Amino acid sequence: MNTTKTSMIRIALSILLSFGMLAFGHRALAQDTPAASPNSARAVGTITGISGNSVTVKSDSGAETNITVQDSTRIVKTAPGQKDLKDATVIHLQDLQVGDRALARGKAGENNSIVAASMIVMKQGDVATRQQQEMQEWQRHGAGGIVRSVDAASGTITVATGSNQSVTVQTSGNTQFLRYPSDSVKFSDAKKSSIGEIKAGDQARARGTRSDDGQQLTADAVISGSFRNIAGTVSSVDASANTVSVMDLITKKPAVVKITPETQMRKIPPEMAQRIAFFLKRGPANSGDQNSGCGAGGGQGMRAGAGPGSQGGTPDFQQVIRRMPSATLNDLQKGGAVMIVTTNGAPGQEVTALTLLSGVEPILTAAPTQASAANLLSGWSMGGGGEGENQ
Repeated sequence: MNTTKTSMIRIALSILLSFGMLAFGHRALAQDTPAASPNSARAVGTITGISGNSVTVKSDSGAETNITVQDSTRIVKTAPGQKDLKDATVIHLQDLQVGDRALARGKAGENNSIVAASMIVMKQGDVATRQQQEMQEWQRHGAGGIVRSVDAASGTITVATGSNQSVTVQTSGNTQFLRYPSDSVKFSDAKKSSIGEIKAGDQARARGTRSDDGQQLTADAVISGSFRNIAGTVSSVDASANTVSVMDLITKKPAVVKITPETQMRKIPPEMAQRIAFFLKRGPANSGDQNSGCGAGGGQGMRAGAGPGSQGGTPDFQQVIRRMPSATLNDLQKGGAVMIVTTNGAPGQEVTALTLLSGVEPILTAAPTQASAANLLSGWSMGGGGEGENQ
């Protein structure tokens, strides 16, 4: 694989990750104060079942807790994003619905149960609306990719958004920094951070005010993480162990990748993969019209090089992914091509897949005819002006 193609794959994978990084969680509930005494307990998650006065809450990690709601249990509803409960309203057990987010606190019982003294609830519709609003803000006012360099003294971060494109992110004392742990790209798992934790090679996404020429961004928020990118062919699949063995075309070494319920697995339909490959071969300079047939949905064409927030600009890669069919381990075949974003791990050790995209054979084999052709995948950014979508 030549250097240009390897660079193209690295950038495609980094963009795949940097927008997957905005899988918003529900931080207000998770950051509530801890349980007050050894005999008390709490559970945070999504309501998955209601039967009589029993409510089942499933955490983001998959653990289920049975909540017993008493007549004395105080239940209040708050809006996503609220930092306190001064505007919360009292609701009742019959107002709860499957899909709502809830924080229950009370006395610990047997078999992972809680007798609730209080519950804080965010309604599913309110959460979806908040997510959409936040996603739109990152789409309209954001830029992301691979970190090229960091100057902590001046507060600047240079981020590669394409093979020959970059944006200078200017931060200040008012900029909010968040960083993902090595095993998650959930927004709810991101922790407070600083510019000192960001290093070259990281994935980063910044939100703020973009200059007229698009080359600089004054950031009010930066989210970053360090992950591994794999592009290669499937060597084998072990469904019983939920793993897939891949020969990485970038490192030329095998990798064992663990698939979990949290892994986002998607398959690119053949027509879409062929269109992307065709675009790569032609180069964006020759394919910059809306009739290229490569729209991500909603009739929007794949125009390369459009400015941030411009109408008809390049579609958001993460929106494209969400519109693709879900995939499972059974869909993966020996010799099939995949693009994967995984957790970091020591050489030779098993890693966990955060995002896995199959059906990418035409994309990985399409030889770009010019260096600018590599900009296609990196140009799929949240600055493309697409509508936000619910997660």
